[in-house]
Amino acid sequence: MKESGKDLIKINQQLKRVEIKEFEIENQIVFNYFDNLPANERDDKLLKAIYIGVLALMEDRISAFLAKTNNELGTELESLKMIFEMKKELFYKSTIKGSLAEEDIAEYLNNFFIEKRIKDRAFLTGNTSGNLPRNKTGDIICEVNSLPDLRIAIECKFDKSIRLGDIETKEIFTRKTDTAWSQLLEAQANRDAKVSLIVFDISLVDNSILKVFDNVGYIHGVGFVAIIDSQKGNYSNLAIAYMLARDIAVNAKVIDIDKDVLAMMVNRIIKDINEILSIKTLVTQNIDNNKAILKQLEKSVLLMEFNQEYLKRFLSQGTLTKKDLMDFYMGEDIKDRFKVIEKDIDQL
Repeated sequence: MKESGKDLIKINQQLKRVEIKEFEIENQIVFNYFDNLPANERDDKLLKAIYIGVLALMEDRISAFLAKTNNELGTELESLKMIFEMKKELFYKSTIKGSLAEEDIAEYLNNFFIEKRIKDRAFLTGNTSGNLPRNKTGDIICEVNSLPDLRIAIECKFDKSIRLGDIETKEIFTRKTDTAWSQLLEAQANRDAKVSLIVFDISLVDNSILKVFDNVGYIHGVGFVAIIDSQKGNYSNLAIAYMLARDIAVNAKVIDIDKDVLAMMVNRIIKDINEILSIKTLVTQNIDNNKAILKQLEKSVLLMEFNQEYLKRFLSQGTLTKKDLMDFYMGEDIKDRFKVIEKDIDQL
């Protein structure tokens, strides 16, 4: 770009900086983008735009790196490593990495469907709520064979704070946090799906999940887990998990008793029985633990009533609805009831 026959950009070698003279640009896309930004954000966004653009231009050099001599290659590979780290930092610190991941995954799936010649379609749900009030869980809906009533719900979690959340180790009375279990159950209930699938990136996944699933995993009666590598463009685990989920969605039959759900409920009951047994240890301790003992007793009573209610419902119906299953896992109602009791005990 020139201005009055002179170079617009000047390189200041002493200060190691690029100096740009005043200039104007006439481009509708650029104009619309900055026109929609608050005035106090425009300078910062311009610098980011230049930074991203430079990274893109530098990346074009990658194909030329391999043509270098061995002596030159070492230096160029260092440059390549720097570019990669800069790109990774830009991506992982970006507040829009979640939506970018969802778009990439939906695009990959739709291309995969075309390649495999199946009639499935992947849709982004965006910021729309589902069946649950003010709940947006379930980032992508896949319609199997283009049938609106035959759905697979996909939740994308590029977030290291998301743990596995196995029901056998879940503590209902702690602060509510999202887990792989809760997100799978919520996605299925919220998007009225036959099967749910959660996607993690290898660079942004908690160790509790990697210890159990390093590629593709299945949580019985809950859903599938897929670990992808977006930086390397490797989504093969997503394809594997999706096709397994698809087989279940297409071939699942209604049965009188859902053994997986029954096993999950029994595991919860066993865990809560162990909670009752822990009271014996509390009783042998100092009298200052009396309040803690009372709280533990009240917890156990509430838990047994809660479990009994859902077990009766399960045995009478042969299964639980997706909403019931999510409520059973989360236990929000019993948590609220205990808060009142806990307050009364603290005032003794």
